Amino acid sequence: MLQTRAVTSDQPRASRRYGGEVPLQNSTDRILTTHTGSLPRTPELTALLVARDQGAAYDERALREETAAVLARTVDAQLDVGLDVVNDGEVPRVGFSTYIRERLSGFGGTGHRKPTLDSVKFPEYAAFQARQIDEGATFARVWDTPVAQGFLEYDPERAGIREDLDGFARELDRNAAAGRTPAGTFLSAATPGIVATTLLLDEQNPHYRDHREYVFALAEQLRVEYEEIAARGHVLQLDAPDLAMERVIHFGDASLDEFLAAVDLHVDALNHALRNIPKEQTRLHVCYGNWQGPHQDDVPVDVLLPHLYRAEVGAFSIPFGNPRHAHEFPAFRDLPLPEDAVLVPGVIDVTTNYLEHPQLVANRIVEAAEAVGDPTRVVAGTDCGLATFASYEFVASDVAWAKLRALVEGAEIASRRLFG
Repeated sequence: MLQTRAVTSDQPRASRRYGGEVPLQNSTDRILTTHTGSLPRTPELTALLVARDQGAAYDERALREETAAVLARTVDAQLDVGLDVVNDGEVPRVGFSTYIRERLSGFGGTGHRKPTLDSVKFPEYAAFQARQIDEGATFARVWDTPVAQGFLEYDPERAGIREDLDGFARELDRNAAAGRTPAGTFLSAATPGIVATTLLLDEQNPHYRDHREYVFALAEQLRVEYEEIAARGHVLQLDAPDLAMERVIHFGDASLDEFLAAVDLHVDALNHALRNIPKEQTRLHVCYGNWQGPHQDDVPVDVLLPHLYRAEVGAFSIPFGNPRHAHEFPAFRDLPLPEDAVLVPGVIDVTTNYLEHPQLVANRIVEAAEAVGDPTRVVAGTDCGLATFASYEFVASDVAWAKLRALVEGAEIASRRLFG
């Protein structure tokens, strides 16, 4: 039987600080909606971001102007569609994790990430995927990424985080002046673990002897970005696909036990970086990789949960809107959420243009709430971002926004069923 949990008066709703003293994560009377971060960019913005990422010539003024224009439309569109907890769509970033190399010193050269186990074990699938790629297109650096060659240092004045925060604040203020204020806001940031497994450590780096030292060095530097976001009153989303996806990439040759030991290490580093931020102001996004593939080697969620629960965060964003993991909600009956934690289940698949019916979305939300045992501890979300890397979008822009509308409509149906 579902139980509801009282919320004390010191847990305020969203305020002009875009989240109050304790930013809003959930509701006591309905299912709130959010998403996972990245939203569709324009072709013009994508081209500019990719050119910068590739080290090619680009018009810096045009990039600033297009970023501002797309940011305005993205914030407006989230409010138009009815989302409750919104963000900047990661509009200024070329990729959810690789943007970090623009913010920390010490990266250079080119590394090569391992192929996915999907591509290794299903060569015909790999060939099929290759045929879908436009050979004349230019892509962001996702697999041939820079490596850590020197000392890592994060300078918030140089990194651009304050510029991003100011831009988002301007759009929130503009909408607030028109009487449009979201229930809450969030901004995402890459975790030490996903940076370490994406922007690999150069074996010749004289400053960090091994993966552990590298991950903790990243944690100490990324802490600056996390605290900048938290200081503005937003929920801080920590993007951590390394805690699931990297089982089939960076740790594809390792045993399951070795991978889980790495998960624990990465969680320890993340906790170190979060030490000055209230737990209730954070949410951890874990995913299995934002591509349409077999995913047969994904680690079951019940295996991961005990390790994920070690993270000192207030909410867990986990994908269940896809065919490989949609059956796993019962895991929360046997492995309950940590006390006061919120679940943000992905109930929208972001790798296909198939549009979910709102009734299906509602069914998934209700199943999540029943498994958790308390609908006030559930916020409906998406499996992952809808534009994780510029130039690597898999869902058409108009379909992406239709999916978010289905999410909102499904949450409304689920709210009637769960709250009456």
